[in-house]
Amino acid sequence: MRVVIADDSVLLREGLARLLGEAGIETCALAGDADGLVKAVAEHRPDVAVVDIRMPPTYTHEGARAAISLRADYPSLGILLLSQSLESRYAAELARAAPQGFGYLLKDRVVDVATLVDAVERVAQGGTILDPEVIAYLLGRRTNRDQLGVLSDRERDVLALMAQGRSNAAICRHLMLTGKTVESHIGSIFTKLQLPVQDDDHRRVLAVLAWLQDS
Repeated sequence: MRVVIADDSVLLREGLARLLGEAGIETCALAGDADGLVKAVAEHRPDVAVVDIRMPPTYTHEGARAAISLRADYPSLGILLLSQSLESRYAAELARAAPQGFGYLLKDRVVDVATLVDAVERVAQGGTILDPEVIAYLLGRRTNRDQLGVLSDRERDVLALMAQGRSNAAICRHLMLTGKTVESHIGSIFTKLQLPVQDDDHRRVLAVLAWLQDS
């Protein structure tokens, strides 16, 4: 597996490259800004681009906008967004447009090597992974508007894990529930929220995120 890492911090991008290298993941290029990221992807055609949302020159959303452009130009490219603080707008936009091979983590999370490697591998394989704090924020915002009032507490727990891209088996392990119980909760969630039941995991994540972000 080959990745490109884009972050304005030399220490962070080199540190990420070292951590990934120890796990057998090759970093084929490092970039310090959005233009460098775009050029590196065009030259090296990596499996995954690990991208800081805020990069030079304005340190607003150059990285996120570059990621959206790269996804349009290279549909099979995995995108793992990183940010110092919670910024759900671009995460939701990318996930809703193309949930396959997409991830979003807060930088505090990637100091855990296992979390970083798992995220890169899942994104490379076409999976979807979202930081738990992003999900908690979205769920909390909807709760404040009483949009989740129809769900039980356990159904909210299941919904949060679904939105993180967890499989039914992973939800069972995390919540210590049986497979039949998890299936029942998921069926109830889709029924109560009027979301179509889909066999495809990516469509399921997309449906959940679309509902969470609907205003």
